[in-house]
Amino acid sequence: MTQQTHEHGPATTTADTTIADTTIADTTTAETPPTAATTAAAHAPDAPTPLVPASPPLAEPRPLGEHRVWPRTFHDRLTAPLPGLKAFARFAREGAVRPGPEGLADASRVPYEPAPLPPVDTRALAVTWAGHASWIVRIGGLTVLTDPVWSRRILGTPARITPVGVPWDSLPRVDAVVISHNHYDHLDAPTLRRLPRDTPVFAPAGLGRWFKRRRFTRVTELDWWEGTELAGVRFDFVPAHHWSKRTLTDTCHSLWGGWILTAPGRQRLYFAGDTGYGHWFSRIGRRYPGIDLALMPIGAYDPRWWLSDVHCDPEEAVRATLDLGARRMAPMHWGTFVLSAEPVLEPLTRVRTAWKQAGLDAGDLWDLPVGGSRVLADGTP
Repeated sequence: MTQQTHEHGPATTTADTTIADTTIADTTTAETPPTAATTAAAHAPDAPTPLVPASPPLAEPRPLGEHRVWPRTFHDRLTAPLPGLKAFARFAREGAVRPGPEGLADASRVPYEPAPLPPVDTRALAVTWAGHASWIVRIGGLTVLTDPVWSRRILGTPARITPVGVPWDSLPRVDAVVISHNHYDHLDAPTLRRLPRDTPVFAPAGLGRWFKRRRFTRVTELDWWEGTELAGVRFDFVPAHHWSKRTLTDTCHSLWGGWILTAPGRQRLYFAGDTGYGHWFSRIGRRYPGIDLALMPIGAYDPRWWLSDVHCDPEEAVRATLDLGARRMAPMHWGTFVLSAEPVLEPLTRVRTAWKQAGLDAGDLWDLPVGGSRVLADGTP
């Protein structure tokens, strides 16, 4: 499947007829690798200083809980076509949705080390991996849950192979929740029912009505490149190479993406959600420079012909981290739910190898066990 590379700014809506954010600015800064000639010219004596594209300006923060009216579909945001009948026929002939017995044999060896959350102050950035794409992020004095799934089982998959890394009852007060998209392994109704209905929720465009039907009262929907603020922490919604679907009739009716969280002290975290590899990463890195930590998916990638457009493999996750300009990477989206055919420990082995082969500092790969935590305080982990 061939990737499309169309850029989109926030959708114009009937409630908001002005397209906020200079989102098309990225089209003027295509990622063209330097040639030998341009590299030599840049280092020649008396050569003029090359122009370096400035980071595009961020959009003004949207109001919290703002009422928005969205397009019925976001199909135009797809960066690759969804599988058609031929792909499904091939999958029926040769596809595998689960690893074989040998690939499942190592399930008991997936690192699992639950521990109390470490104490932090308002200047620290701390992350704790609860499993899959669920993190407890503490930033700027807030406790934020990403794609919280505390259920033992989700629709269409076997039960989780590792328990949740942090018992629900041991969580501190949850100040906010961010959701990347509406797939069942990222949007779990039983878990969300445990939250007070006045918990601030940050959701992709078109997904707010799902929360409002469940009586959540502080829901903020954002389009790509839009942001808002809560208690001084900025939440920006950014593109991803993925899609959305929850029922037979709602394909791409809500948006999908990742989140950038920026603290008042400028500590910055990127939560990728669920994504394939592609052009968005370098553009996100330009708009949000100085990412301290990227939470990157590394699993659910096999068979590659079926999943490459929507799920990074471990090597692509490392490449995406470099594209982002992120200083550190924490792998996720593996070792919890068995969603595809690769052996359950393979993502961890491959990402460690890819990180080393890229010549990166081993200490900057936060390959946490389920339940593990890391703290970044005053710029030092």
